[in-house]
Amino acid sequence: MNDDLPRIDSREAFIQALRWGFDSAFAQQARCITCVDPSFEDWPLDDPALLSDLTAWVRLPLRRLVLLAASYEQVPRRQPRFTAWRRDFAHAIQALQAPEEFVPGLPTLLLDDRRVSVHLIDPVHWRGRADLDVRARLLWQEKVDVVLQRSEPGFAVSTLGL
Repeated sequence: MNDDLPRIDSREAFIQALRWGFDSAFAQQARCITCVDPSFEDWPLDDPALLSDLTAWVRLPLRRLVLLAASYEQVPRRQPRFTAWRRDFAHAIQALQAPEEFVPGLPTLLLDDRRVSVHLIDPVHWRGRADLDVRARLLWQEKVDVVLQRSEPGFAVSTLGL
């Protein structure tokens, strides 16, 4: 294992690893970043610095952010900046909800389309792995693609109502 890779052994280390994953994907000029989590409650999506970097990245041609969750119910309340930011960039963001049969096995994962993978293996003890291994990323992408193909839009950009 490369010593430069973040070590995930706490909640704070997980957040730092996610930030490392995003930064690495931006540096490698990834065209697609895929984020998977049951609810995204613990992700740093509301961080102003991350939103600024995501804005610069998503403004580049052919960039796409894919989100896959079991539920987005808590996101507007827990990630209000991200929710508002997403409205402006809805053309480049796909938020899908996993079918019920896939929810129990839904990982916590960040992947790009190059080499980056950040995986929270044990969410109870905050243990995980960050990697720049193309093979590991491809294996995860194949597993995630199976769920993505069966998923439906699940996080409306705006809500209708009175």
